[in-house]
Formats: sequence, C-alpha cells, structure tokens
Amino acid sequence: MTELPPLPEPVVVPAGRRWPSLVWAIPVVALLIGLSLVVEALWQRGPSITVSFVTAEGIEPGKTKVKYKAVDIGEVRSIQLSPDRTHVAVTIELVKSAAQFAVADSRFWVVRPRFAGTGVSGLGTLLSGSYIGVDAGHSEEARSDFTGLEEPPVVASDQVGRRFTLEAEDIGSLDIGSPVYFRHIQVGHVEQFTLMPDGRKIALGVFVKSPYDHFVTTASRFWHASGIDVSVDSEGFKLETQSLATILLGGVAFDTPSGSDNPEPATEGADFRLAASRVEALKTPDGQPVAVLLRFHQSVRGLSVGAPVDFRGIQLGQVRSVGLSYEPASRDFSSPVWVDIYPDRLAAAGASLGPKGAPDAARLALLGDLVQRGLRAQLRPGNLLTGQLFVALDFFPEASQVRLDPRAKELELPTVQGNFEEMQQRIETILRRLEQVPFETLGQDAHQVMTGLTASLKHIDGLVAGASGETLPQLRDSLAEMTRTLQSLQATLAADAPMQQDTRRALQGVAEAARSLKTLTDSLDRQPESLLRGRQGDNR
Repeated sequence: MTELPPLPEPVVVPAGRRWPSLVWAIPVVALLIGLSLVVEALWQRGPSITVSFVTAEGIEPGKTKVKYKAVDIGEVRSIQLSPDRTHVAVTIELVKSAAQFAVADSRFWVVRPRFAGTGVSGLGTLLSGSYIGVDAGHSEEARSDFTGLEEPPVVASDQVGRRFTLEAEDIGSLDIGSPVYFRHIQVGHVEQFTLMPDGRKIALGVFVKSPYDHFVTTASRFWHASGIDVSVDSEGFKLETQSLATILLGGVAFDTPSGSDNPEPATEGADFRLAASRVEALKTPDGQPVAVLLRFHQSVRGLSVGAPVDFRGIQLGQVRSVGLSYEPASRDFSSPVWVDIYPDRLAAAGASLGPKGAPDAARLALLGDLVQRGLRAQLRPGNLLTGQLFVALDFFPEASQVRLDPRAKELELPTVQGNFEEMQQRIETILRRLEQVPFETLGQDAHQVMTGLTASLKHIDGLVAGASGETLPQLRDSLAEMTRTLQSLQATLAADAPMQQDTRRALQGVAEAARSLKTLTDSLDRQPESLLRGRQGDNR
C-alpha cells in the first residue's frame, strides 16, 4: 500500500461581526428609562420640610398628600416620634414648583372632619382620607422646620383686610371663627383670643375683610352680638339679637355713632373696647366714674348690681356692689351699697356741675353744698311686677343736716328711708300708741263711778221715803224711776255685761286690724309685685 501524503493543518478563521446581538438592546433600553426617571425625579424634587404635630392621627407615610387649594404639592415621606415623646415629626417632600411654600410664615394643619360650635368642616375627608393643608406665607425667609396648627386658620393669609384687637371683660359665647357684623352684614371673623397677663380682661383678635375694613374708624364701637340678650330690670323687659346665626354661633358687631366728626379709618392692630350690648357701646362717653358709698339701714331686697342711679329721670350711674356690714356703735346691721356716678352726665344735661373735665375739688365742693341743701339717696321701687329697686337721688329739705367731708377716703352720700319704710314706721307708731291706751282700766273706773252714784241715789231715796207721803209723792216716784234707770245702767256697765263684752271685742278687733295692716305693709315691702300677681311664698 502506498502512503498518502499528510493533510495540511486547518486554519480557523473567526467569522467577522460588525454589530452586537439584538438581545442586548433590552437591558440597555431599561437602563436608559430608569436613568431618565431618576433624572426627572431629581429634577422635579422640591425641598424637604419637617412639620411637628401633637398626634399623627390620619397621617400615613407614602399616602397622605399635602394640598394647597385642592392641588397636590407634596407627600408625607416619614413619621418619627420626638425624643421627648411630646409630638411627632412629619417629613414632607414638596414638589419643585412648591418651593415657595417653605418660608417662615407658612402654616400647616391636618384636614380631618371637625365638629365645632362655629360649624362643621372637613366632611370630604370621610371618603378620601385626611390630608395636610397649607396656607402660603409671604415671607422671604426660607425655613424647613414648622409647628403644625391643631385648628385650621380662620382667615387665609391671602385674604385682604385688616386685623384689630378687642378688650373684653368676658368672652361670653364667642369662639374662634365667630362672625363679625356691620349693620347685619357679615364682614369678618374672630381669629383668636388670649387672657391678659393680669387675668382681668380678654384680648380678642378680629379680622375685617376688604372693602368693609375702611368702615372701622377711630370712633367705631364694638359690642357683643351673641345669642339672645334678654334683660328684666327696673326699666322693663328688653330683647335684643343681631341675627339668627348669632343665636347659635355668637358674634361681634360694630358701628360708628352718628354725629362723629369725620373720623379717620383705624390703623392695623388698633385697640377697641368690646361692650356688653349695643346700648352700652353707642351711648355718649361718660368719662371716669366716681365711686360713692350709700349706707342703707333697711332691706335692700330687689336691689341688684347694675341697677340705675337716677336723678329726676336722668341716669347718673349704676350700682356696683351690694353688701352687709355690722356697726358696733349702734349694734345693728347696715347695707353698704357702692355706686358709680358719672358727673359728666349732669354736665351734658345742662346741670351746673361745671364743664366736662372740671377739677374734682370743685365738683366735690359743689356736691357738699348740694348735700347741705338736702340731697339724699333713697331706694324706690322701679318695677312692681319684678320687685326691682333702684337708687333715686333727690332733695329732701326736711332731712337732718349732714356735712360731706371731701377729704375722706370714702366719699359717702347720706341716705333716707324709702316710701314703704316710712309708711310702715308711721303705722307702727300709731299701733304703739293704741296699745298704750288702758281700755280695761277706763272701764273699771267708769264702773266704780256709777256704783258710787247709785249709792248716793239710794241714800236720797231713803231720805225721801222718810218724808211725808202727801208732800212728796211725785218726787218719790221720780226718784224710784231714776233708781231703776241707774240700776239698768249699772247692769249694762257691769264687767260681765253684754255691752261691756261687746266693747272689749270691738277694741280687740281694732287691735287685730292694726296688726293686719302692719303685716300688709311688711308683705308689700318684701314683695311689692304681689299687688299685681298675688301673694307668693317667701323663698328667702
């Protein structure tokens, strides 16, 4: 066999490819899409802020949105409890277009269903869930940490208007969100209220929106328009209300008194006094009151705080307090009544107390002269239906002279008793005099006189009987008839005789009538209204 020549070694030549396989296009595309999403998220990402709330109720990370006027501007990313466990820190990521919300005066709160005296809000969150509301601020100072509000703000920061401060003695039925009225038109709200440092007054912040804010002038007066104002006093029955809404929600009203000399609009944050009623707010300013002490030595039942102090139909002031004190000198009780008197009211009425703002020394000297002329204070019934009393100032020329000491620490004005008390004293005086009359002694003395007269007549009859029957027959018959008459009269005036008993019963009836009259005056003193509606039980 012949040997074949050896075969040549094969040369492996790799196949040439100019493009990779299409299978690699899938991860490349996915990578590009992911990078674009990351870039877009970083590009649209806004600032991250932290808001502190008392509780995280209704807030869920990744679900709870942040909205401004129903537009989503961010989302809650995380919730953490503070180290001291007093609040929660909610981290919010805002969108890039909402970066202007991260400023110092922005406000955040949780919108959830709320039921308050001023209304119902947040009912839409019953289905959609709670969200965080925002009130955009206008500050240029950037901030990332905020303290959330527990209650939503009453007035948005973009609302045009002005804010004012009211000082009140009592908040009454007012609350945050209570309306503010101008001539029965709602023009604003009560934003907040705080207690003064001294604890005696309350400061209320109110907002009046434009264009009604220019109606608040330097001469404007504010008053409570809450609910129904019902008062029953010595001046009668009064009923006042601003609107139907104020009966449930309460409110504040304001107006400018007529006759004001072109007052200027009030500035932002101006202070005003909040009066208790419209009548008190719109009355003419009285200046500073003068505290005067009145000491009554009689019952002050029916005299209440706020009762008017009247001088011939002009109300000069009102009662501030009514008390009771013991006087060791007289070993009796008295009722000190402090009243506030406004001297400018007399000056406004044309009385000669000098012009408004006259020195106090001159006015006190004039008051002392009036006291010497008989000026006194007296309690008088103002309303027989309710039994209310008021203090009347008038001149009593027959009153005892009293000198007013203007240098005394307490300015005390002398008093006189009321009409009912004076009538009662007179009746008591008459009854005491009647009781001092000795009716029984007078009857016994008359009986003794008649007995002596009868004995004398019997002696004369004996003398006549001894005389001749022929000479004195008629005289004897006359004396006998006189004797029978005197015996009949003696029997009539005897202690156990019917006439004597009838006389005693008549005198006892007079005494009982006098006591009933005294009881009637005492009852009228305690319950003067019984003249109209009958006698009622004494509930003291």
